[in-house]
Amino acid sequence: MPNTIPTVKEATFNPKIKTYVLLTVAFFLTISVVGIPLLLPWFLGLGQVMSNRYYQNLKCFLTQKHLEFKKGVLFKVEKTIPLENIQDLTFIENPLLKYLDLRILKIETAGNSNPKGSDMKLIGIVDSSSFKKQVLHQRQLLVNENKGTVHREGEDTQKETLKVLKEIREILNDIRKDSTL
Repeated sequence: MPNTIPTVKEATFNPKIKTYVLLTVAFFLTISVVGIPLLLPWFLGLGQVMSNRYYQNLKCFLTQKHLEFKKGVLFKVEKTIPLENIQDLTFIENPLLKYLDLRILKIETAGNSNPKGSDMKLIGIVDSSSFKKQVLHQRQLLVNENKGTVHREGEDTQKETLKVLKEIREILNDIRKDSTL
C-alpha cells in the first residue's frame, strides 16, 4: 500500500484466520440450507484457496495520521481512517475466535455513516492489545500536536487583534486631539 506518510507500525495477522474464514463460511452455508450441497466443494479445496487468498490480501498500517486497511478475495476493500476521527476501539470475542486464539478489533469513528455501527473490523491481529495501545498513543500524539497548532494560531490571532486595537486607540486619540484644537 503506497504511503506518503511514514508507517509507524504494520500489523501482522495470525494465520489461524484462514481456519476462521473456512469455518465461518461453512456455518453460513449450513444454516442457509441451500448452501449445504456447496459444503463438500468448500471443504475439499475451494474454501482453503479462498481463505488463503483472503489471508494473503490482509494488510494494515498505522501511519502518523491514519489507519490504513486492505482486505478481500474477489472484491477488494481499502479503507483509510484519520486517527483524529477514531472514537472507540473495542475487542470482540466469540467461542470460535476464542478457540482459535483470535480477536476482532472493532474501530468506530466520529460521524459514523455505517448503520452496522463500525467503520472497520480487524480480525486476528497478532498482539492485538499492543496494536490497540499503539493506535491510541499515535492518536493522542496527533491530537496534542493539533491542539498545539491551534493554540499557536490562536496566540497569533490574539497578537494581531491586539495590534489592530492599539492602532485604533492611537487613531481615536489623534481624532480627539484634533477635535479639541
